[in-house]
Amino acid sequence: MSELTARRVAKAKHSPVSARRSLRKAPDPLAGLLALSWGDRLHNLLHLSGELLLARWAYKLKRPLFKLSQGHLARPRARAQALVPRRVPSDPWPGDARAGADLLDRTFAFAGQSIQDPTPLWMPPGAGAAWLQSLHGFGWLRDLRAFGGDSARRRAREMVQSWCQSFETWQEPAWTPLATGNRIANLLGCYDFYALSADTAFRGLVTVHLQRQTRYLAQALPAGLAGADLLAAVKGLVLGAFCLPGTEACRARALALLERELDRQVLADGGHVERSPERLLAVLRDLIDLRALLSSHDLVEELGATAAPAGFESCRGKIQLSVQTMAPALRLFRHGDGTLALFNGTRPHPPAQLDLVLQRAGGRLHPLQDGSEIGFQRLARGPSLVIADCGAPPRPGLDGFSHAGTLSFEMSVGSERLIVNCGALDGGNSWRQAQRATAAHSTLVLNDTNSATVVPGAGLGRRPEVVTCKRIEDDKGVAVFASHDGYRSNFQARHRRRLGLSMDGKCLQGEDLIDTLSPQGDRLRPFALHFHLHPDVGVTPVQGGGAILRLPKGGGWQFEAEGAEVELQDSIYFGGGELRRTRQLLAKGKTSGGEAKIAWSIRQIPT
Repeated sequence: MSELTARRVAKAKHSPVSARRSLRKAPDPLAGLLALSWGDRLHNLLHLSGELLLARWAYKLKRPLFKLSQGHLARPRARAQALVPRRVPSDPWPGDARAGADLLDRTFAFAGQSIQDPTPLWMPPGAGAAWLQSLHGFGWLRDLRAFGGDSARRRAREMVQSWCQSFETWQEPAWTPLATGNRIANLLGCYDFYALSADTAFRGLVTVHLQRQTRYLAQALPAGLAGADLLAAVKGLVLGAFCLPGTEACRARALALLERELDRQVLADGGHVERSPERLLAVLRDLIDLRALLSSHDLVEELGATAAPAGFESCRGKIQLSVQTMAPALRLFRHGDGTLALFNGTRPHPPAQLDLVLQRAGGRLHPLQDGSEIGFQRLARGPSLVIADCGAPPRPGLDGFSHAGTLSFEMSVGSERLIVNCGALDGGNSWRQAQRATAAHSTLVLNDTNSATVVPGAGLGRRPEVVTCKRIEDDKGVAVFASHDGYRSNFQARHRRRLGLSMDGKCLQGEDLIDTLSPQGDRLRPFALHFHLHPDVGVTPVQGGGAILRLPKGGGWQFEAEGAEVELQDSIYFGGGELRRTRQLLAKGKTSGGEAKIAWSIRQIPT
């Protein structure tokens, strides 16, 4: 990162508005790594599954019909006014009281974008797609509930009524399937907070709208959605079908979609098919909610008196198994400070929130170590922990959160982060492409090129196709041997990496190799190994190469490398929820005959 950019980053903390303008104008430190062609977009399109492509086109064709069928909603008649949900699902997830206070002050901060007193409320000019998705998804009801009090309840009620009156007919983005599924789940989950003490007309209005949205989802899904987004929408459909009167006909469809997606998305080791710790967390939370509903005493009694819909028991069993296997997989990604490793779009989550999810999930308390299916490895010995990405990116359609970070790793010592990836900021910010680049990860970059082409606003184009990983544990410690061919098409080269953590956890030894795969790959090309440091880590270069790293609590570690020259450069870090300056170690050199070998180590030194 240039010194000019670094000064602009530092200014961001003191002048948010001017800083955002500066950052938009600032030269992107990773811009050279973001080459994009229409060929990459075509590659992504052609590699979508036929089923997903067909679902997207089917939803596009259905949209005019939805607008016609969801005609004007008159005020509920006297009979409709008496409608209330059959049951209210539990919603144990805490909101943010400070965000609730902002909402009372008419400050709407969603997805990294803040709008003061939006006018019109539901479609203000300049609102981003992610901001609108959050607004119409009604997740902010938890924030008002966390703030508490009559003023928060009144604001929630006013906004719910305003939405119902504003969107009596189908229109986007208010009625997109993902926003609709989230809205159903949040309106039902927070029902006791905003509606229990309301008059019958209000409760009838909400119930009628929820019925219509549930029936719409049953017709619209899968609507071209995939991964965690599709499961979130299906969750809304399941909640509506089993909690509302008059939606019983939607139950079989809801269960069929849920069971199908559980089979497709939850891997054998409990990982999630999108390979993002954050998406894994979201799916686990949704499944915990669904498990609670489908196991609730009153629902079991109701279905016991009638015929349970097809697939009910099978679906309950698969949810329980998925929750039990996903909890250890989520623990794989937790560092000693209780937060998640920063892979594939993961943002910071307070440890207390993760503790609550894992507590409610139950199951094994020990983290998964060898995530062969999800493609991540956890190396833990003594006080040290290394989490490494050793898997191929997910297929097109499931790679919207994927970064070009294959074979990157993070390292922590006790509760302190040492080596990190740059992480991700919330929403569609100006740094989104840079934070997905290979150079934003602690791994190797060849010829200033990403190991996978990052497609703006989408997933990946060219990507590693063959990724191998072997894990060995013995009395010396634990090691992984991994490789990827992400540089095959451009440079006929392969990256191999070995990471070995000693039994006492006091030494991490690494070896990175660049292999040529054909005579055309033997040209002289630059390479750089990136080791991004956490902002709290002090670093002192050592004469002759290498550096001394100091943790806040006083622990010292020495970095050394052979086969490359070590430099200290500026970097950026998003893992704290905001952009922060930090430093990175670069082990740089050039290939010889298309090949290179760099041996390095991070070794604890006496304090």
